[in-house]
Amino acid sequence: MRRWQDGQQLDDGKYIIEEYLGGGGFGETYRAQNRHEGKSVAIKTLNLYQQFQPDFAKTQNKFLKEAMSLSKCRHPHIVEVYDIFREGDFNCMVMELIDGIDLATHLKENGVLSEQKALSMIQQLGDALTCVHKQNLTHRDVKPENIMLRKRGMEAVLIDFGLARQATLSGKLMTNSSRGTEHYAPIELAEQRPQLGAYTDVYSLAATLYNMLTDHKPIPSQGRKIIDPFIQPKQYDNKISDRVNAAIIKGMELEPQNRPQSVQEWLDLVMPKQAANEVQLVSAVGMDYRNLRDLLAAGKWKEADEETSKVMCKVAGKEYWLDIESIDNFPCEDLRTIDQLWVKYSDGRFGFSVQKRIHQSLGGTGELDIKIWKAFGDLVGWRKNGRLLYYYKDLTFSTKAPEAHLPESLHKWIYFGMNRGEYECDEDAERWIYSLASRLVKCNI
Repeated sequence: MRRWQDGQQLDDGKYIIEEYLGGGGFGETYRAQNRHEGKSVAIKTLNLYQQFQPDFAKTQNKFLKEAMSLSKCRHPHIVEVYDIFREGDFNCMVMELIDGIDLATHLKENGVLSEQKALSMIQQLGDALTCVHKQNLTHRDVKPENIMLRKRGMEAVLIDFGLARQATLSGKLMTNSSRGTEHYAPIELAEQRPQLGAYTDVYSLAATLYNMLTDHKPIPSQGRKIIDPFIQPKQYDNKISDRVNAAIIKGMELEPQNRPQSVQEWLDLVMPKQAANEVQLVSAVGMDYRNLRDLLAAGKWKEADEETSKVMCKVAGKEYWLDIESIDNFPCEDLRTIDQLWVKYSDGRFGFSVQKRIHQSLGGTGELDIKIWKAFGDLVGWRKNGRLLYYYKDLTFSTKAPEAHLPESLHKWIYFGMNRGEYECDEDAERWIYSLASRLVKCNI
C-alpha cells in the first residue's frame, strides 16, 4: 500500500481522507471526514516501513489487538478510539481528532509551566496511564510531543500509542520494538529484549514533568549510565518545591527496580496524599475553589450556589451562563471537584452526581423525554404545581430542600436562556439535564 491521497475514500465510502498528519517508527496518521456523522477524525494504520517487513502479518495482528485494547480505555485524558476497520490488507484505527496543540509546542511558545499547572496535567496523564496499564498495555513513548492540550480548558490528552504492546499476565512486557525518544526513554528500552512494566512509563512521565518545569530535556538515560551527569530540576529553577524535585529524581532512577513500580505510587510522591475526607481542589484551568469550599463548609448554601455558577462560567470562558456545548466540553477535573465539594458538605444530599443518579433512576437516557424531565423537576423541587420555578427566590437554600435540589445552576441557566428567547422550557431543560448526566458519565463521576 502506498500512502493514501487526499480525497481517497475508505471503508466503503464512510471515511474520506483530508490530509496526511504524520507518522513515526510504527504508524502513520491521517485526518479524515466521517461522512456518516459529519465530523473530522484521525485514522491510523501501519506505516510504509512496517509494511515491507517480513513479519508484517504478525505486526498487523499486534496493531489490531492494540486498537481493541485502547478502545476499552474510556478515559477523558486518553485519545478516544471510535472504530476499527480493515481497508484492503490493512487494519485501521479511527480515533478522536483533538482540537488543540501538543505540549511541546505549547512549552516552546509559552515557556515553562507553573508547578501548580504542571502537576494538574501530570495528575491527568497519570490517571490516563493507570487506565492503560489496567488493560495490560504500556505506552512506552510518553513525551511532550505525544501529549495534546485541548483548546477548550487546556486538558492534557495522551496520544500516539504506536509503541504500545500487549503485556504478559505478569504485567510485564517482552519485546524488541522501537525505543521511543531518547530524552524521555528509560534505560531498559535500549536493551535487546527489554522487560517492561508500569515503571517504564513512570520514568517517561517524570522526565516529561522535568521538561515542563525547567524547559530543558533530561540527559538521555544511556548517557547517564556512562557518566551520570544528572542535573536536578531545582538547579534550573530553585522555586521548584523540594517534594516535586525529589519525586522527579526518584521517578527517573536508572534501574527500574529503584523506581516506583506503579504510576499511582509515583503520584503519591509528587503530590501529598489528601486526608480521607478532604476534597482535592483540582482544576484543569487553574481555578481556585477555596472560596466555594469555605462557603459550603459554613453552610452558606445560597452564596455557595452563586459561587458555583460564577466559577463554572469562568472555567468555560462564559460571562453569565453555560450553553449545552459548554457542558458537553466542561473539564472533568473541575466538574469532579465541584461535585465532590457539594456532596461532602451536604452529607451526600446535594451535588451533580446526586442529580445524575435521580435522573437515571427515573429512566433518563440519551433520548429527549419531557415526562422524565417533569418528573425529575418535581422530585428535586425545581417545579411546583406543574410549572418550572422561574424565580431564584422561590428555591430552597437549606438542607431541608429536596434531595438534589442544589446546586441549581443548571436550572438558573435554563431560565436565563429562556429569557433571552434561546430556549423553550421543557424540551431544552431535558436536553440540559441529559447533557450534564452524559458529561458526568464520561468523566466517571
